[in-house]
Amino acid sequence: MTAGRLRVARAWAWARPLGGLLILVVLLWRLGAGPFLDAVGMVDARSVAAAVAIAVVTTACCAWRWRLVAGGLGLEVPLPAAVSAYYRSQFLNTTLPGGVVGDVHRAVSHGRDVGDVGRGLRAVAWERTAGQVVQVVVALAVLLLLPSPVHSSMPVVAAVLAAGAVGVVLLGRALPRGGHSLWARGVRTASADVRNGLLASRAWPGIVLASTVVVVGHAVTFLIAARAAGATASPARLLPLALVVLLAMGLPANIAGWGPREGVAAWAFGVAGLGADQGVATAVVYGVLVLAASLPGAVVLLVAWLGRRPGAAARVGRTDARRLEGAACG
Repeated sequence: MTAGRLRVARAWAWARPLGGLLILVVLLWRLGAGPFLDAVGMVDARSVAAAVAIAVVTTACCAWRWRLVAGGLGLEVPLPAAVSAYYRSQFLNTTLPGGVVGDVHRAVSHGRDVGDVGRGLRAVAWERTAGQVVQVVVALAVLLLLPSPVHSSMPVVAAVLAAGAVGVVLLGRALPRGGHSLWARGVRTASADVRNGLLASRAWPGIVLASTVVVVGHAVTFLIAARAAGATASPARLLPLALVVLLAMGLPANIAGWGPREGVAAWAFGVAGLGADQGVATAVVYGVLVLAASLPGAVVLLVAWLGRRPGAAARVGRTDARRLEGAACG
């Protein structure tokens, strides 16, 4: 990487959390700390239990989606290991700035395990991209059908997205694949990844199903958070707002998930006539529920850390030696 690119990368790394911090500062300035502090006290045991149970299903679906994509790229990911790794990545995403550190860690760790870090990174990147695409499609369908602050704009947005998708397909077909240049190799690799990892008949139905379940699970968790935060609007009125906020959560400019989520929730709830305070409170409760649901990932990290502690291998070796001695004596 050249010095110029390195400076740009460092600037972007700093800009992302600063963007989320700026949004939070503006919200605190306009609304005060009340909606944030009150929301924390609104979290109850039933909401946490429901969020944790939903997260078991959504995490398993995410792990299955990753397994399908990675399998198409020639990488094996056993489902139990995929679930553990996904819990770990979710915990890191919800506790570290940027919201993508956990995914990078998951990709690099798996790549090292299979001896191909580059392919491991590509598998996670395509898996996350597939999930985002399905989320956009589901959100678009709901926002076209149900009233929301963005309902009038959705036909234009749908047309632009459709045109963009067609443009991407046409561009992919037009790009040269021959030659040995870095660009040509990249195009061939991306085409093969999409063909084998995403669009193969063995993969795409499961990817679509898993991603749809994940979106539904996140939306239901948001509705649970809204009820816990005191929202009394009907689910049909809250669901479009939930999907708008969930789309905003995909922006990497955040601090451990905080920032765009609260900002967009304040705007969406305010425009919908439910109050910006209610939107912030709902987003804060949702953030707490997501953090609680990701705590199994902390257990995975702790177990891994204990396994890497100095002397761990020696203790295991001594235990195995004693077992062998006992077997020999027996």
